[in-house]
Amino acid sequence: QVQVVESGGGLVQAGGSLRLSCAASGRTSSIYTMAWFRQAPGKEREFVASISWRGISTYYADSVKGRFTISRDNAKNTVYLQMNSLKPEDTGVYYCAASNSAYYGKTPPTYYNYWGQGTQVTVSS
Repeated sequence: QVQVVESGGGLVQAGGSLRLSCAASGRTSSIYTMAWFRQAPGKEREFVASISWRGISTYYADSVKGRFTISRDNAKNTVYLQMNSLKPEDTGVYYCAASNSAYYGKTPPTYYNYWGQGTQVTVSS
């Protein structure tokens, strides 16, 4: 089993920055892909970014490309999401997810085996 816990959400003004963290524990050796998703009120959960656990492959949704950066620290079993130039439409609950399979590119939530509880990000205009 794998557990993932997010942290770092909060309230920020448009144009500001936040960094989210996702700490993985348990059988981390079984993880192949980590990702961030977000869900706004009344909307479906959507893909934000992903990173391969052992490699350097990263992928981003078009809406965040150039503003968000996903990275990992394997020594700490932690994945980060640096969010810059935040916009009100970035508001939502951000979830970290882990998969036992290797995926490349934009992936749906159903591909992931383990989820965190989510952290709220609110961007005011």
